[in-house]
Amino acid sequence: MATPPVPYPAEGSDPSQYVRTREKGSRDVTYPAAPEPLAVPVYDNHAHLEIEDGEVGLSLDEQLERAAAVGVVGVVQAGGDIDSSRWSAWAAASHPRVLAAVAIHPNEAPAYKDAGRLDEAIGVIDELAAQPRVRAIGETGLDFFRTGEDGRPAQFESFEAHIALAKKHDVAMQIHDRDAHDAVLETLERVGAPERTVFHCFSGDAAMARLAGERGYWLSFAGNVTFNNAQNLRDALAVIPRERILVETDAPFLTPTPHRGRPNAPYLVPVTVRFMHAELGVDLDELCAQLAANTLEVYGAFED
Repeated sequence: MATPPVPYPAEGSDPSQYVRTREKGSRDVTYPAAPEPLAVPVYDNHAHLEIEDGEVGLSLDEQLERAAAVGVVGVVQAGGDIDSSRWSAWAAASHPRVLAAVAIHPNEAPAYKDAGRLDEAIGVIDELAAQPRVRAIGETGLDFFRTGEDGRPAQFESFEAHIALAKKHDVAMQIHDRDAHDAVLETLERVGAPERTVFHCFSGDAAMARLAGERGYWLSFAGNVTFNNAQNLRDALAVIPRERILVETDAPFLTPTPHRGRPNAPYLVPVTVRFMHAELGVDLDELCAQLAANTLEVYGAFED
C-alpha cells in the first residue's frame, strides 16, 4: 500500500526549509572517506539531497563542495512528490552546480489519486517544469515491487501524464522502473517517449540494454552496479553504447562497494566511475569525458 502523500507546504512558505531524514537503524552512518579526485570532471545524474543522512547532516553547500573537490562538478537533484520537487526547483535556482528534475514518484501516485489530488499534483509539476533550471521530469515511471495491482492504474495515469509534461516543456525524463520493465517499455512505445529518456538507476539486463540503446534511451548506473549480486547490471553496461551511459548516486541510497550501507553522496561518484572504467576496460579520462558529454547532451549546461 502506498503511504499518504506529504502535505503541501503552506502558500508562500520557503521551500529551502524542507528536509527529510533517512531512518538510520543499526547501520554505519559515518560518511566514507573521500575518493581520489577524477582528473576529468563528471556529473551526478540523480540524487536526493533533501534527504539528510549520516551521523552529521550535510547542507547542500557542503554536499556540492565535497563533490567539486573530487571532480564531480554538478548534480541533477530529483523530486518524488510536491514538497521534494519544490525543494529541487529551489536548489537549482539557487546553485549553479544544480539542475532539477520534478515529478510525482510512482509509489506516491496511488495515494495522491486516492486523496483526489493527483491532477492537482501533476498541475504543480507542470508549473515547476516551466522554470529554466528544471531540466527533467523525474522520477516517474512504474513500480510493481512496492505498489500492488490496486495501485497500478494510478501509476499508469501518472506516468503518461508525466511523459506528456516532458514533451510539453521539451525536457528530459528520468524513469523509475522497478519490477516493471515490460510495462515501462510498452508504455513508452505506445505513448511515445520524450526525446531524452533516461532510465534512472537502470535495473534491467543486457537484452533490455540493447533494446534501450536501439530506441535511443540513456541508461544511468548507480552504486549498485558494484554489488556482487548485480551481474545483470554489469552485463548491461557492457553492451549499451558509450554515448548512452550516465552515472549517478541516487544519494543517500545505493552507496557503492566497499561502502555499501553507509550514507551516499555525490562525492562518491568517482568510486562508481572507476568501477565502470575497470569493467569496460577503457581509459578513465576518456570515460569521464564521455559521461560528462552525455550528461550535458541530456540536460544542457549547468551554468547559464
